[in-house]
Amino acid sequence: MVKDRCVAKGDNYIHKELCYAETRFGVVEVAQSALEIAEEAPGGSVMSTLDKIDRRLLAELQAEGRVTNVDLARRVGLTAPPCLRRVRALEEEGVIRGYHADLDASKLGFAITVFAMVSLRSQAEEALKAFEDHIATLDEVRECHMLNGEIDFILKIVSRDLQSFQEFLTSKLTPAPNVGSVKTSLTIRTSKHMPGVPLE
Repeated sequence: MVKDRCVAKGDNYIHKELCYAETRFGVVEVAQSALEIAEEAPGGSVMSTLDKIDRRLLAELQAEGRVTNVDLARRVGLTAPPCLRRVRALEEEGVIRGYHADLDASKLGFAITVFAMVSLRSQAEEALKAFEDHIATLDEVRECHMLNGEIDFILKIVSRDLQSFQEFLTSKLTPAPNVGSVKTSLTIRTSKHMPGVPLE
């Protein structure tokens, strides 16, 4: 289990005072890359340091982020105070990165989702970073992943309609520095949307 009430610093542990209060959690975002928490775990992953209860806590929070601490404790077989300590420890370790609401894009007027495959003219690190910095300023782009192979980046883009997407494509994406080509595919439907990672 991730250390209760303390955080490892070399051979020492710093005691953390945690007061119990019934809390509500938003939708949990679990760190998906071991590299993001490599500094916190010898060997590059904390999965091996999590016990069965930690994994059950993460699974419950990932499935229902608004569960109260009291209800969460009951589900995993703990009393409320140690349950809260475990959750706080998982937050401090970076395993739980944050909480958020899962919004229905279509009900908010974003009727289409498009995946864009972007190839750059140069793959120098400076050029890659400049593109990533540009993408970070575009709210329509919800995800950006660098790939190996012929395609440099794949983007997940939401838009209100095809006209709005076309305007975004021609005014913000294709004119971006170092962009060589952009290929787009409009999603027809989404049959599975499951954020997070398998924990069982």
